[in-house]
Amino acid sequence: MKTFCGRANPTTGALDWVEESEEYDYHQEIARSCYADMLHDHDRNEKYYQGIRAAVARVQARGEKVIVLDIGTGTGLLSMMAVTAGADFCYAVEVFKPMAEAAQCIVEKNGFSDKIKIINKHSTDVTVGPDGDMQMKANILITELFDTELIGEGALPSYEHAHQYLVQEGCEAVPHRATVYAQLVESELLWSWAQLQPVEVEGARLVPPPAVGCCAGSHSVCDIQLSQVSPNSFTPLGPLCTMFSVDFSKPVSSAFQSHSSQFMAQSGGRAHVVLSWWDLDMDPSGSIVCTMAPGWTYPQPKTAPWRDHWMQSVYFLPVESRVTEGEELSLTVCHDDYSLWYSLQSHSQQDSQAKALPSRPSCTCQAHLVWTRPRFGELNDRQRSESYVSALRSVLREDSVCLGISDGSLLPVFAHMLGAKKVFGLENSRMSKQVIEQVMEANLMKEGVELLEMRPDQLTSNDLGGEQISVLMGEPYFSTSLLPWHSLFFWYCRTALAGLLQPSATILPCAATLHMVAVEFQDLWRIRAPCGTCEGFDVTPMDEMVQKSLDFRESREAEPHPLWEYPCRALTQSTAVMTFDFTQCVPRQPISSQGSLPFIRIGRCHGVALWMEYHLTSDITVSAGLIGSISEQGDCEWSRHRKQGVYFFSSPWESSGDGRAAVSYSFTFEPSLGDIKMDFSIKSQ
Repeated sequence: MKTFCGRANPTTGALDWVEESEEYDYHQEIARSCYADMLHDHDRNEKYYQGIRAAVARVQARGEKVIVLDIGTGTGLLSMMAVTAGADFCYAVEVFKPMAEAAQCIVEKNGFSDKIKIINKHSTDVTVGPDGDMQMKANILITELFDTELIGEGALPSYEHAHQYLVQEGCEAVPHRATVYAQLVESELLWSWAQLQPVEVEGARLVPPPAVGCCAGSHSVCDIQLSQVSPNSFTPLGPLCTMFSVDFSKPVSSAFQSHSSQFMAQSGGRAHVVLSWWDLDMDPSGSIVCTMAPGWTYPQPKTAPWRDHWMQSVYFLPVESRVTEGEELSLTVCHDDYSLWYSLQSHSQQDSQAKALPSRPSCTCQAHLVWTRPRFGELNDRQRSESYVSALRSVLREDSVCLGISDGSLLPVFAHMLGAKKVFGLENSRMSKQVIEQVMEANLMKEGVELLEMRPDQLTSNDLGGEQISVLMGEPYFSTSLLPWHSLFFWYCRTALAGLLQPSATILPCAATLHMVAVEFQDLWRIRAPCGTCEGFDVTPMDEMVQKSLDFRESREAEPHPLWEYPCRALTQSTAVMTFDFTQCVPRQPISSQGSLPFIRIGRCHGVALWMEYHLTSDITVSAGLIGSISEQGDCEWSRHRKQGVYFFSSPWESSGDGRAAVSYSFTFEPSLGDIKMDFSIKSQ
């Protein structure tokens, strides 16, 4: 049996439905999972183990038989901890079939088959009774149902059901309690991910549409590695507030709730963003705590545990508001069964809005549906905009006829402001077209750019009013792109439009280069590293399961990661490995490139980082990867706007840094596929 999977086609920019093996879907799920990351999280494992031992001891002290329910067991690790701590029996629930099968193998391998029963169901389908999945209700509830937002994986409905049907009244719970914290801050950097800022173009000011400025935006959480956001890039306006706690040992409700925290503003400024994270108290006394607090809250930031399965959250307030030092404020968080949202009220507003709870934010301007948060940041990057304006200024003439090809791009608007005779823009969707139309209307240039909702291969001379294109421009940015080289769709567009271009037409960017550097990751390596033994338990069946799924396809491909969130050191020089000449049409024959990069720094090489650089003109380049030179120690600074490609080696390589070993590479661009095949190996010289 086959399955159909949606995949962006780099040659058309469209979503294609590709026939895959029936196993493809769950191989993808396993290969991209965070199971290894969780097992490498020693702090999490240790705190759970301590909490489980304490809970088992409390039940035994009451003279009761210890029956454990472990919801979301994954590898079965927590159940094995419980049995080792003295539990009489564990019911371990895992809904994902391949993971449940791996858990069964792990439980058997570690000799716990007689005391742990793996139940391959969603916990809400589990039954209790003589003929049920569980013989009796449990008196210890162990769970790992949390995501970065705490409740986003359906923790509350699962707990609600468990207390009603699966556990005894007054049961012990590990974790015992979760507490959510929040802090109000001003941050131009973070706010630039939520709202379009004015842009200066040749002394004129391009302003955002009013509808965008007053839109509450998307309600979905922005989850990031907040440890990588420097405290210098935000100003706290209030203290860290305790917003609410959930006691998991008692009945839990998944109904809508709201909680408020009153405080006095510590400093004046503009309230933009709420930073949020949570703690888990593993025992009732709160003496065993697993915290998600970012590294900069620690006296020694480098001692903070790293994890990618749980990060921190950024919530954007519906509107920017000014606060004054000493002002009495109230921060309110609301949540349903799956998500949270925040609002801010001053003391005077609290009286008038006492009965009105803030509704869940939803985008009314469409811009937050068209532009992702990194895309907002990219559009608000002044230095980047100046590069495009400078490049356009250098190629535009009074008689220029311009065509822009990018999704939701301001380049056509820039070209009009710079005095082009006629400007057209191709948009891939009606919504994207309408957002750019809002921008033009807000800046009284409704007739300045003609936006066309069609594919490049559909465009005719009639659509252009008989004009020939003298400047074809793109950022290039396409919403369907996942990996850096997927933006080569621009090249295919340029090729499809060849018949509509003037013989001397300018292509901007005129070329792109693919770059690579071999790196040592500070922490990201954990998501791909086998675990072997975890807290004394053999979990190699999970390693084998993940490797099998990686071998299915993933290990031969790069994967996208925002490397600004994941520090790494360069162990080789960076180099351009392929060049794509946009002034020419896409060639019919494959383009190949081979070479090697010697290791010049001591370290452990985990893989290769890949990114694109766009050469707008002969002297203006925009990087979607490294921004700035690599430091002497190998530290790298990455663009926050685009994801880079990462090719992980199957096992790390210890570099002596003396140039005697090198990363050999081979790249092949397949024009018929619009994709790049790559291969790497380490060779000693």
